[in-house]
Amino acid sequence: MPPLLWMALIFFFSSLPTIKTSKFYWQDFLLKKTAHFVEYTILSFFYFRAFWGSKFSFKKSAFLSILISFFYALSDEYHQSFVPGREPRIRDVVIDTLGASFVVYLINKYQNKFPPLLKKFLGFDSS
Repeated sequence: MPPLLWMALIFFFSSLPTIKTSKFYWQDFLLKKTAHFVEYTILSFFYFRAFWGSKFSFKKSAFLSILISFFYALSDEYHQSFVPGREPRIRDVVIDTLGASFVVYLINKYQNKFPPLLKKFLGFDSS
């Protein structure tokens, strides 16, 4: 359920006309692209957690969470083509997919180093 709720939140925010977050282009750009990265990092984490919690292998969970995040990013950019003041950008899909991949990388690299309480909280501990 968390991935679907998160997708709805992404859809809601991408339905809003664009707003300028700073009078400086580079600050506006950096904030918006960071938001893209973080949104899809969280989405991929939710999907990864759902798949791995369903006894999928790590590789399959990772692949599916990144793939779903990628296709949702594509559909979100298409959706933005209908929103006043917004336009679809392949660059955003790339940033979104990098965010989705980043969380899988972090989990792969550091999950064995997580303290037991954090593993349990994140759902990575079956005990």
